[in-house]
Amino acid sequence: MTQTALPLSRFKVLDLTRARSGPTCVRQLADWGADVIKIEEPAGATDGFTGSRDSSDFQNLHRNKRCMTLNLKAPEGKEIFMKLAASADVVVENYRPDVKNRLGIDYESLRAVNKGIVLGSISGFGQDGPYANRPGFDQIAQGMGGLMSVTGLPGQGPVRAGFAITDTCSGLFCSMGILAALLEREVSGEGQWVDSSLLAASIAILDFQAARWTVDGVVPPQAGNNHPTGMPTGMFETADGYMNIAASGNVMYKRMCEALGADDIFADERFAKAKGRSEHRDALHDAISVYTRTRPREEWIAALNKAGVPCGPVYNIDETFADPQVKHLGMAAKVDHPTRGEMELVGQPVRFHRTPWQLRSATPEMGEHTESILTELGYSEADIKNLGESGVY
Repeated sequence: MTQTALPLSRFKVLDLTRARSGPTCVRQLADWGADVIKIEEPAGATDGFTGSRDSSDFQNLHRNKRCMTLNLKAPEGKEIFMKLAASADVVVENYRPDVKNRLGIDYESLRAVNKGIVLGSISGFGQDGPYANRPGFDQIAQGMGGLMSVTGLPGQGPVRAGFAITDTCSGLFCSMGILAALLEREVSGEGQWVDSSLLAASIAILDFQAARWTVDGVVPPQAGNNHPTGMPTGMFETADGYMNIAASGNVMYKRMCEALGADDIFADERFAKAKGRSEHRDALHDAISVYTRTRPREEWIAALNKAGVPCGPVYNIDETFADPQVKHLGMAAKVDHPTRGEMELVGQPVRFHRTPWQLRSATPEMGEHTESILTELGYSEADIKNLGESGVY
């Protein structure tokens, strides 16, 4: 399939992002076929968060793009950017809120050259408000959003999630907002400013845990590997590893006890009803573990799945990518890199069955497409040479 056959191939995106939240947003658009131009400072410094250009993290974030260098502080660089913006559909940035204003590439400035432009902005705490100009970082947002308070074992104190969850989710939310704005533009003919923040994303992804407070006034505690409200749902030790079992509700609970051969657990009056299973969750977990420790993980998974009880192994990452279903889903996608050779990047979790996403190209080298992009804008060879010699790119 060619790029032009992909769902977003008609859109041009100018990518001013760095670190993780912004690149995550733009990656969604690039993977679905948008013509993404990554614009970087000529200095060539790394962003300080995702490693060198050849690192696994940087390569995974910036695939499927073209890249040019441009000094936005130089008048000629700003002029080139505005020429690009005049024919673009989307600009994405994750500077501190005041930076785009100082550079003169805020929404109103962009709208002046292109009323259909959609500006996607991601910040730590929002574009306005008392914390707007504070520096944002994933773990800071995890703590302030309440996520760390519900993560970890009871009594051990707050624990961060094992990956940059607020960076990732703010990027995903922003890409969703951009796509919605592009759909709205088909009706109104006008673009708009879309913004997301790490703090808002941290709260939103709490979902039912946040609603327990906003609706019921309950401050959720840590529940460790157990589900906060549905028992028994949690992680159990087997003879050769760990597995998760989700058997909340009377039907699933009965099926689990039968599959385990745990007649004594099912007959225990403490666990007969959901309320009792909640009140005695630790005792129930310990009782189930007595059974699960007696056999290998895969035997229990086979028995529980046969009984229709949701369950699965607790993997290390290498085991995850070795799993046959993960392979079938294509979650490791191959791409050729000019210096690293063939490598596998993380695939998309959403499949289109007629126009699927593509991993078309590895992350480009810094400034790899600068001259060709300037040529597309109508600059002559002499103009391009002069711009390079004067430090504009």
